[in-house]
Amino acid sequence: MKVILGADHGGFDLKETFRAHLDGLPQYTVTDVGVYDRTSADYPQVAHEVAQAVARGEFNRGVLICGTGLGMSIVANRYKGVRAALCHNLYTARMCRLHNNANILAVGGRVTGEGLALEMLDLFLDTPFEGGRHERRLNQVD
Repeated sequence: MKVILGADHGGFDLKETFRAHLDGLPQYTVTDVGVYDRTSADYPQVAHEVAQAVARGEFNRGVLICGTGLGMSIVANRYKGVRAALCHNLYTARMCRLHNNANILAVGGRVTGEGLALEMLDLFLDTPFEGGRHERRLNQVD
């Protein structure tokens, strides 16, 4: 699975944790589009890059991390075919895949603990889309 990661300065540390975690798993090919340090950065630039790449089908999934995850999810959801889900717990990380076929996980680096965030990432990447009645509903969105 091809995964693209992006963060602003508020999500840098968690992005680095995610990247190290995924680099150790052979089923993932990871592309990190920054940021690469804690210097103040504008989240929309990173969110646009990740969302465009997912919308074009270059990546199976994307992950966006800012301080709260809010800004990143707002930007990403402006793209047709992108379903960015801001998750705060394991239930939402699982359900965004099962019922909503989310293709971008948004996380708040300043509001989500590292252990929980890693569990959410794994659930997001490992959970399949159920399809069925949920497919019909997603078609109504697009």
